[in-house]
Amino acid sequence: MLSIVEFFKNLPRKKCHNCGKEILEKADCYGNLCDHCDHPAR
Repeated sequence: MLSIVEFFKNLPRKKCHNCGKEILEKADCYGNLCDHCDHPAR
């Protein structure tokens, strides 16, 4: 059985739902858009 830490280490990287780029995760990364697609000027 995997430990909880190993479980989260093995999760696939998040990808942007608009452009498909990998999302650089932050401490509060709950969104599904990358910084470029989620920019307020867009």
